[in-house]
Amino acid sequence: MTVIEPTDERIAASALRPVFTALRLGLHLLVVGLTLFVVVRSLLADDPSEVAITVLAVAFLACYGAGIAAARRHLPTWVRVVWLVTLLALWVGLSALTPDAAFLAFPLFFLELHVLAAPIAVPLVVVTFGLSVWGTATHLGLEIGSILGPLISAGVAIVLGLGYRAMSQETHERQALILDLVATREELATASREAGTRAERERLAREIHDTVAQGLSSIQMLLHAAERDVVDDQVRERLRLARETAAENLSETRRFIRELTPPALDVQTLPAALGRLARATTAQAEQAGSRVRVDFVVSGDAVMLPMATDAALLRIAQGSLANVLQHADATVASLTLSFLGDEIALDVVDDGVGFDPVGMGAPASSSEIGDFGLRAIRRRAEQLGGTLEVESAPGEGTALSVRIPVVTP
Repeated sequence: MTVIEPTDERIAASALRPVFTALRLGLHLLVVGLTLFVVVRSLLADDPSEVAITVLAVAFLACYGAGIAAARRHLPTWVRVVWLVTLLALWVGLSALTPDAAFLAFPLFFLELHVLAAPIAVPLVVVTFGLSVWGTATHLGLEIGSILGPLISAGVAIVLGLGYRAMSQETHERQALILDLVATREELATASREAGTRAERERLAREIHDTVAQGLSSIQMLLHAAERDVVDDQVRERLRLARETAAENLSETRRFIRELTPPALDVQTLPAALGRLARATTAQAEQAGSRVRVDFVVSGDAVMLPMATDAALLRIAQGSLANVLQHADATVASLTLSFLGDEIALDVVDDGVGFDPVGMGAPASSSEIGDFGLRAIRRRAEQLGGTLEVESAPGEGTALSVRIPVVTP
């Protein structure tokens, strides 16, 4: 139940709080003051019904006070109606005993318009107006004043009530907007912090990939080349252990890169990463004494891809080029990223020794090339709904093609 009680916390916190507080206190003082006026008038006039008037007035104030005490409990509409009908019944009893009770009609008009919704309040105001006219006419006769007075009171109460209702509604909406803006500002601040964190994680992942990971890969390649040229078995064993240690650390470094990789990447990140990979692979080959040169080409209009797709294509390219370096004995490898509208393609073609595709992905082969094996490449593609096609023959080079459907984030 609300008795001109804008108890909504949004209003309570608004700049109009003093206005609502003044209106509420003004109504309370008006009701108490007019009720006491009716009692005092009956006592001064030595009215024979002064005891009954006093009892009804006390009951009226008690009922009104109970409504104020329950105002913050948000009781259902039917409880408010019962409370107002009880007040009206007590007021009608006072009106039957004294014409002074007609003064209480004005605060009752105002009360009805604010406690109840308009469809219920307006008919109740009309009923109250009729009862006021009846009470005044019973004691003073039916005159123009007995009609005009309650009519003016009802009109003023309706105008003030509608104004109060509009101001209250506007305050609700304005405060709700303020709360939404505050929440949006907090969300933007959180998003900004998260974006900064993702950008820093991406930078660290890129730096580690381009420095530590590529360095370890180069060390592994150089040790492998040195291991082939060494005759002393003891030295070869030490070189093998060093190479295996570098491989293990390279694997750990790549795991760190995967964990640092953010959930969203810039549109240019994948092509840029593939370009760096091509250049780094060529540099590694030169340091290891290999003839391989890796060319990188991008075709089509680049689109933003989900992080899972970007990461999978980068890993596939890494695995494919690792196979070229370790097994193909090629002189040229071409890495092509193609944006084809509804799908994205990654092609790796080399002019190496080739192999028999029927035996690809066999356990021995997979064990030899580790995580960069064709099985792993096929699995990465299939997890994203894509396909892997491999064309090769002994002495005729190898063409690897991955197709993945484009699902924009």
